[in-house]
Amino acid sequence: MEKIVIFAILAVFLVSPLQAATIYKWVDEKGVTHFADDLDKVPPVYRDRVLKEQVEDFREAGPPPRVQEPSQKGEERTTDTYGRGEGWWRDRAHPLKEKLREATENYQNSHKNFIKKAEEISRTNFYGRSRSQTKWDTMELNRLREEEKKYEVQIAEANEKLGRLAKEAEEAKANPEWLQ
Repeated sequence: MEKIVIFAILAVFLVSPLQAATIYKWVDEKGVTHFADDLDKVPPVYRDRVLKEQVEDFREAGPPPRVQEPSQKGEERTTDTYGRGEGWWRDRAHPLKEKLREATENYQNSHKNFIKKAEEISRTNFYGRSRSQTKWDTMELNRLREEEKKYEVQIAEANEKLGRLAKEAEEAKANPEWLQ
């Protein structure tokens, strides 16, 4: 009978599936770190910067990763305080920089088109133009100005996200060059 009980207990521990959980981590505007086990619990404004971590069953998990600290002044860190390296930070910075580059290029093109249209209109004789042509030109200038504004917003958003990433990197004691 004792062997059956021992065998049953062993079977329960050996057969039970390993547990794993996804933890979502974010830092709010006050610098407070929050954790959630469901992405729906993360406020929408923080979802673009949430860190997703897979946490395994505590019985199977080993010790936390050891962060390599510089041993001498001239030596650089290879990871931040959370064990994330240069590749992790570059992967986060690259898409933001690409969005900024693209939005800036689109803004410059839109601005050139606006200036070109405005100069074209100023060279023409308003008195010889029909009302419908003047209206059309005005609508075109307004459309181009709205396009410029759209790209200005995209530029501001990309810069804001890059600023938040730089702040996060500073708090995690990541090498600032990793964001270049």
